Amino acid sequence: MSDEALLAILRQAPVIPVLTIERVEDAVPLGRALVAGGLPVLEVTMRTPAALEAIAALSEHVPEALVGVGTLLSSEDVVVAQDSGALFGVSPGATPELIDTTQRRKLPFLPGVATASEAMAMLSRGMRIMKLFPASVVGGIPALKALGAPLAEISFCPTGGIGEADFMDYLKLPNVICVGGSWVAPADAIRAGDWKRIEALARAARSKAQAAGWRAG
Repeated sequence: MSDEALLAILRQAPVIPVLTIERVEDAVPLGRALVAGGLPVLEVTMRTPAALEAIAALSEHVPEALVGVGTLLSSEDVVVAQDSGALFGVSPGATPELIDTTQRRKLPFLPGVATASEAMAMLSRGMRIMKLFPASVVGGIPALKALGAPLAEISFCPTGGIGEADFMDYLKLPNVICVGGSWVAPADAIRAGDWKRIEALARAARSKAQAAGWRAG
């Protein structure tokens, strides 16, 4: 059930913006810009004091967005994020505690893996959708191609070091559902409140993916 729910979310956008929100007041205009640009699946990282309020604000005021939480590190993170309105969770890795809590609370969960052994451990817990992280450090496209043969049942959302120049190369791989990246919402644009720039970056990413055959669903 969790994999099915997660897949339904991830298939709504070719790129998941990875957002580090410093000011709560930026959350709603940022979310609206990304949704308007065609990227409605958002990952708000738990790296700032504003993260939980930002998730709550997005959940309340940007109903078109599918708001998730990133950088889940503990069971407490899972609980407070879900209570704030997060619809799915993302972690740089995975621990038995995180897996148990997300499964108990029925929160769709995208665990991070970096090796075949870690991917197999997730398979043993019934998960078939994973985040390759940090993608550019652990082998990127060649690693995904290599993992695809022996672990064909796994689908990935690679994140970490992916940008405008290479995200389409990842999306062309058969075992990649979507990619995660921060280039569509640059920190300087958020600080400046340049929502039009962010909307344009999001629209460009979705348009490139659609031109190459990507379709939501």
